[in-house]
Amino acid sequence: MTTVGGRDSAGAEVGAREYPNPLEELTLGQLRRRTSMKWRTHPADVLPLWVAEMDVPLAPAVADALREAIAAGDTGYPAGTEFAESLAAFAARRWNWAGVDVDRVALIPDVMIGAVQMLRLVTHPGDPVIVNSPVYAPFYAFIAHDDRRVVEAPLGQDLRIAPETLEETFRRARKANGTGRIAYLLSNPHNPTGTVHTYEELAVVAELARRYGVRVVADEIHAPLVLPGAQFTPYLTVPGAENAFSLMSATKGWNLAGIKAALAVAGPEAAADLRRMPEEVHHGASHLGVIAHTAAFRHGDEWLDALLAGLDANRALLGRLVAEHLPGVNYTRPEGTFLAWLDCRPLGVIPEAEEDATGPAIVTDLAGPSRLFLEHARVALSSGHIFGTGGAGHVRLNFATSRSVLTEAITRMGRAAALHAR
Repeated sequence: MTTVGGRDSAGAEVGAREYPNPLEELTLGQLRRRTSMKWRTHPADVLPLWVAEMDVPLAPAVADALREAIAAGDTGYPAGTEFAESLAAFAARRWNWAGVDVDRVALIPDVMIGAVQMLRLVTHPGDPVIVNSPVYAPFYAFIAHDDRRVVEAPLGQDLRIAPETLEETFRRARKANGTGRIAYLLSNPHNPTGTVHTYEELAVVAELARRYGVRVVADEIHAPLVLPGAQFTPYLTVPGAENAFSLMSATKGWNLAGIKAALAVAGPEAAADLRRMPEEVHHGASHLGVIAHTAAFRHGDEWLDALLAGLDANRALLGRLVAEHLPGVNYTRPEGTFLAWLDCRPLGVIPEAEEDATGPAIVTDLAGPSRLFLEHARVALSSGHIFGTGGAGHVRLNFATSRSVLTEAITRMGRAAALHAR
């Protein structure tokens, strides 16, 4: 149980409340009755630790808000600025960021649609969009399908942004593109590695972006999920980021992927650009999504704290389980998100047809270790190759599940790896 205190709506102190670990509230049987992608893509004997859904019930504040809306038949079109105001208040409380100006915030259907819209504002078809591979696989598909060119600036061996590599990529893109437009789609915190970029690292990014005339769009959907030992820095808070955009949502922090809504936040110098976004984009967000996300940001702190404590415990458990059952696998302790990036190359699993694929990868594609673990351990993971350069031979594991499921999954994977080694 996580014990937390707080203040009521008038600002008065209220007593401490205890919240159970959300990751331990649902049984495997209850989870298997779900109809979402995570639980319906694979057969019932597979433990699904792949797509970024959490095995948690809805936060009570979110569930209450949705029940109230449904009881009232409040299922029309979204309106007003309450969602933006809730994010501004959450950012001030959690990150000491008072810079979310509602006048520079726009409603969008979800973060990836928002990314496409922001890139359309600052680039033209054929222009380069730089990403830090290995990175969230849909970056490649959404950029390519919108007729922009993906250019990779791979992370360093430590899975952090490599300033020299980023500068060289910016320099080459500027040289090739002349006076044309260049964008950089940043994942902050980083998916799939769980890296939480520091203030100093982001300040370097902003300085380089200014120097080479690169517009930054920061996907910060995992911002609420920074684990103990790290601190989230909103990209728009660093010097030089005034012409950038941030994309935020309660989706990952409160498991709301099926109730879509998100916000685009413009830096002061990007406000005019944001106003050029087509008005019809706002209509793509769900009104129930806006209600749910607003409730999460306004009233979901205590539940989120209990979740973060559970994720921190699972992060430590995962490290112990990998050391015991998969001693050849390299596990880099994530600083944020609920995603672990496992280097399975020491297992010697040949990556089959990874290099033969054409076009953007599909998130369900399997190769190398992910295929081994699905076929021989009945554990579904995300294959590393779909995350671009540097991903082959890796898997991404979602540890937002119960201790028992996590333990069973890694135990199965250990047995499969041992059989493969014979």
